[in-house]
Amino acid sequence: MDANEILDYCLSKKGVTETFPFDQETLVMKVGTKMFLLMSLEKQPLTIAVKNDPEWSLELREQHPQITGAFHMNKTHWNSVSLDGLRRDLILKMIDQSYDLVFKSLTKKAKEEILSS
Repeated sequence: MDANEILDYCLSKKGVTETFPFDQETLVMKVGTKMFLLMSLEKQPLTIAVKNDPEWSLELREQHPQITGAFHMNKTHWNSVSLDGLRRDLILKMIDQSYDLVFKSLTKKAKEEILSS
């Protein structure tokens, strides 16, 4: 997958916006006001950071050397994922889970606003 595919996939989800809050190289995808994916546009191979279930995160890190605890993030919940060599369906599943976990953490009002838009 390339950066444009990931961007398009994320933007197809309800309530998602793209921002550059840190610098012009780190794209941050948010649902509502909360981050669910970070993507380094300059780093090769392409690398993303996503939030995943802690148990699944450990499993992923054991099975895939290109998945590690995310730098500058809570490593219990956030994974840094080098996309090189990973299956597309696994990448999409990690993105979906990250979006779902963050969406569930939004306030009831924020969720209702997103779902009604």
